[in-house]
Amino acid sequence: MGWGNGLSVLAAREEIGDEPFVLLMADHVVDVALLSGLLSVPLEDGGGVCLAIDRNLDNPLVDLDDVTKVRAPDKQLEAIGKDLERYDAFDTGCFLCSSDLFSALDQVRAKEGDESLSAGIALLAEQGKMRVHDIGDAFWIDVDDAGAVERAERAMVARLPKLGDGPVFRHLNRPLSTRITRHLVKRAFTPNQISFFCFALCIVAAGLFASGGTLWLAVGGVLAQVASVVDGCDGEVARLGMEESEFGGWFDAVLDRYADAFLLFGLTWHVFFAAAGSSLGLFMGFMAITGSFLVSYTADKYDGLMKSRFQHGETLGIRIGRDLRVLVIALGAVFNLPFLALSLIAVVMIVETVRRIVTASRGRAAV
Repeated sequence: MGWGNGLSVLAAREEIGDEPFVLLMADHVVDVALLSGLLSVPLEDGGGVCLAIDRNLDNPLVDLDDVTKVRAPDKQLEAIGKDLERYDAFDTGCFLCSSDLFSALDQVRAKEGDESLSAGIALLAEQGKMRVHDIGDAFWIDVDDAGAVERAERAMVARLPKLGDGPVFRHLNRPLSTRITRHLVKRAFTPNQISFFCFALCIVAAGLFASGGTLWLAVGGVLAQVASVVDGCDGEVARLGMEESEFGGWFDAVLDRYADAFLLFGLTWHVFFAAAGSSLGLFMGFMAITGSFLVSYTADKYDGLMKSRFQHGETLGIRIGRDLRVLVIALGAVFNLPFLALSLIAVVMIVETVRRIVTASRGRAAV
């Protein structure tokens, strides 16, 4: 069954004590949701072992010649092994264990001289102390060779798009950011460093907007869009590297708000001063900044409603957010149409905010 040597588990007995613990095979990559689900399973009478299993027999990430197969028609494990002819699930290599595992390993080592973890698990199954937990759609993969590493990387990258992605991010930014992320995740860059780098790019872009001249305006527009693309990499690196944190998400959101304000102010400065614009340009800049802040402020409530609707199988509409806003800024700068860009952002952001308020008041995500 190939789980390896049980001596390493026994060696940790004193450190672990009598508290339940999770045992994860070192060559397996699993989603945090899988671990959370497994940890929520109560062990019978505080004892035994619960194995996380995948009942999706069509899982494309599974190597049928190597995977450990499981037969468990209900919540009790009946049989497990690589050569099972009749099986209804796969072993994900993740266990929720009690101190019963130590006792089982001691017994098989004393009676049979077998020091493998698989022997201890088999004994627990014979004793009726092996339960199973269906992981549902949670991600996992057994990484045994270079080919499996490549499959795991592709699969994890494919899972990066989020429900909250707007149309620009989904179809333009995300395909580019995931390619960048595959290189960044192998380097020593942290998600927060990437967030700050994107913020710095936006500050430079805003300075170029305010400096005047169509060339610098266009260069600033390109930098703004580059920052928008790379801005998706911080979250992707965090998820791929299992470094997600509430602080990281909050820090990124704070920097994004500052970046938006600087970009729109830089564009407003260009319209009013560098391009000798009227007070209407200053007003449109103010409304664009205000509208962008309101859209960001209302996003949490609206996204919660959208997720609820999505879970009920309804079709989601277009989500208007920062990705679209920055693209309009970039295009307005590149094509020397800053006033038009500010006006469009002001109108669209205000209309979107009103729409979200109406949606929230109705208690549904009508798009």
